[in-house]
Amino acid sequence: MDKATSYHHRRAVGNVVSAAAVAAAVPAAAAALVAAAALLAPEETVMIGRVRELRPVHLFLAVFLPAAAATVYLMMRPRAVYLVDYACFRTAPNCRVPFATFLEHAKQVPVLTERSVRFMTRLLERSGLGEETCLPPAHHYIPTYKYCTLDAARAEVELVVFSAVDEVFAKTGISPDDVDILVVNCSLFCPTPSFVDMIVHKYKLRGDIRSMHLSGMGCSASLVSVGLARNLLQVAPHGAVALVVSTETITPNYYVGNERAMLLPNCLFRIGGAAALLSTSPAKARFRLKHVVRTLTGGQDSAYRCVFQEEDEHGNIGINLSKDLMTIAGNALKSNITAIAPLVLPASEQLKFALSFIARKALSGRVKPYIPDFCAAFEHFCIHAGGRAVIDELQRSLGLSDEQVEASRMALHRFGNTSSSSLWYELAYIEAKGRMRAGDRVWMIGFGSGFKCNSAAWECISPARDADGPWVTSIHRYPVDIPDVLKH
Repeated sequence: MDKATSYHHRRAVGNVVSAAAVAAAVPAAAAALVAAAALLAPEETVMIGRVRELRPVHLFLAVFLPAAAATVYLMMRPRAVYLVDYACFRTAPNCRVPFATFLEHAKQVPVLTERSVRFMTRLLERSGLGEETCLPPAHHYIPTYKYCTLDAARAEVELVVFSAVDEVFAKTGISPDDVDILVVNCSLFCPTPSFVDMIVHKYKLRGDIRSMHLSGMGCSASLVSVGLARNLLQVAPHGAVALVVSTETITPNYYVGNERAMLLPNCLFRIGGAAALLSTSPAKARFRLKHVVRTLTGGQDSAYRCVFQEEDEHGNIGINLSKDLMTIAGNALKSNITAIAPLVLPASEQLKFALSFIARKALSGRVKPYIPDFCAAFEHFCIHAGGRAVIDELQRSLGLSDEQVEASRMALHRFGNTSSSSLWYELAYIEAKGRMRAGDRVWMIGFGSGFKCNSAAWECISPARDADGPWVTSIHRYPVDIPDVLKH
């Protein structure tokens, strides 16, 4: 039996089981009523006799229809979706790019002016990145831009994506033959053949697999992919498996020019990727997906354009994020909070939030918005490690402690901005530190272009047994102190 035949056989079996459940539900309900009638007192039996005088249509409406409606409801309600496990790409020491190396390579680019190099130096010193972040192999040649070819970009995809997928298959014991759905997100590199085709070919996935590639979704695309996989699993056979791959290809996106806003991605983005297996079967699952919330606040094409620089009389350049960035990010976060708060908060916090919301509407916004205490709903927070300023602002806005944003700061320091996969590196940090417990709840918050704010709530079923992940060689050194300005 080939893969496609096996898949359709499992789907047919699932349909037969569902039909059998419906067929058995109504007789079972009737049998239960008969058994209950046998236990009634004599006077109650007289009432039953009167019921028998009713027309058949009345009996149908009173007995069979409610039972059938209950059965249909149970079948149509959304299925629970579980995270079987996840894996992050482990960066190798030979891809490490200390600040001195990065800046030396930048100086070899003829187009870059001395002023631009000074700008990147100040930016790196204030970025929150450490000296162990990694760039793909093409970025280690001089001059870098000459080696950022299509072939080099594909080589990066194969290195990052295949490594993460290999690991998640090995960790779960799930075979590529069992994958029913494939969702990949990479915003800036969309070659032909696509990432999806590369993965299908590499792992010999079934010919009838449902596959999608999301592009242009920004740093919050991983949670968009999770939401899409969740929806597709609702209409797949019970126990179906979805593979979600999140990455950003750095190689072809090296900017050569002197526009400040465009130089930021060169300094902040680093190589990284993650793969996750989702299923509607709780077998071997480590987390349960509770909610996925997507919100969008327009006004800017990219957060990185919300930057201005100031140069003093000595030629020193200061780096400042404009108020527009914090305003846009804040509005996106508020929209997301409004959507997710009723789903996760305890009743007392929901009441306070609702009263504040009504008061603001009634008084045209003259009442300060109430920020719920999300610490009552979550034990762990994974905030997209897009930059130091964003983490600082979310910590202040949500009233989080240093320990609660530690995973985000340390992921930024160790791996840099790995775009959509950063949330998985943060989750891996929490688990590597041994802080995750069964029953703990996790809030993932992703920010991306548009300006998007997407979030997901998870509940831990079984924490990782060890730190065998992207932090395996460095977790013993973290957390580290990150100064406001790193001086060499």
